[in-house]
Amino acid sequence: MATFANTINPTPFGFFDSDTVFQTEADAMVTFVKRRLGDDILSVELTKKQIWAAFEEATLQYSRIVNEYQAKSQLNNWLGQATGSLSGSEQIYPKENLEYLARFAEPYAMEAGIGGSYNSYSGSIALEAGRQDYDLYTELKDASGTPLFDNPENSPKGKMRIREVFHFSPSAAYRFFDTTSAINYLNNEFSFESFTPETIFYVLPVFEDILRAGQLDISQRVRRSNYSYKIMGRNFRVYPTPSTEGRTELYLRVQFQANPLSSSIPDSTIYGVSNMSNVPFGNLQYGKINSIARQWIRQYTLAISSEVLGNIRSKFSTVPIPGNDLTLNGSDLVSRGREDQTKLNTELREMLESMTYDKIVETEANRAENIMKQLRMIPVPNGKAIFTG
Repeated sequence: MATFANTINPTPFGFFDSDTVFQTEADAMVTFVKRRLGDDILSVELTKKQIWAAFEEATLQYSRIVNEYQAKSQLNNWLGQATGSLSGSEQIYPKENLEYLARFAEPYAMEAGIGGSYNSYSGSIALEAGRQDYDLYTELKDASGTPLFDNPENSPKGKMRIREVFHFSPSAAYRFFDTTSAINYLNNEFSFESFTPETIFYVLPVFEDILRAGQLDISQRVRRSNYSYKIMGRNFRVYPTPSTEGRTELYLRVQFQANPLSSSIPDSTIYGVSNMSNVPFGNLQYGKINSIARQWIRQYTLAISSEVLGNIRSKFSTVPIPGNDLTLNGSDLVSRGREDQTKLNTELREMLESMTYDKIVETEANRAENIMKQLRMIPVPNGKAIFTG
């Protein structure tokens, strides 16, 4: 008798053909399916390869659904990682990370001018006496004299965003900030205890330093500056009209239109996992799944086999026998097989839905809350709040 192990190409895809546990189960599956479909009374028109194909399909279906929910639980941690299949990642409990959140925060850092994912470029405009208007696209140039608009990073050509205009000189007022910071207030107290009789020292929170820095920055840019500008499309207008003879540079920092696939900053994660379709999950190994999974696969194999047998018997509604015709139950088998598959899929999805990592955290939180409620009902022993033993 031919067995699974000594049969050439026993399954259509052969994903589990080398798994010894799958091989043993496959031979038993033939007996299981045929007996459940009534082979001892009426011959079941299914070959071993048809049942093995159903067995493989059932295992693949279970693997697909489990991997789908694993990806749902951990997709944020896999984003940007190397892609691939059959890598064994489906067997690994991954570590949590905040890379997904950090990448979400990068555009805000870029807008604030403290980081981000895109480069910025600086250049200068040669101001001329008596001239207020300048073309940003042709007259804003880098150190080599090339217009910034023609920078290779500005491809395809798009608008330039002016990030900063250096139209004022740093003032000595910034040094005032250094000597009157919240930390230095405390330092002064210990270093100069007899500074003056009227001296009062304060221990101030650090946020006051931050607020003071912002005030000084605005003061330097708005109140102390004698210069201003206005941008209208590609035209840059300087106020007041330059009057200095000779060459004077006005420096600007710009950024080109953000390209989410830009290679200006090397980042291999651009070509990593981007969605559920390329999470590096392979098929589950049959030999490593538990009895719960195997029983589900057996029932699903039976449901598929029932549908296949129904399709076979539906080709002939009746079979002539001596003295009468035999009516076959093909349509009933097809309906029952499809209903069983739908039911098994639904049950498995509902179970996995309650076991995603988010649901587990929610369940544990509810359990902790309920435990606290129960503990409140315990009377204090002997009128004491603290006891040992």
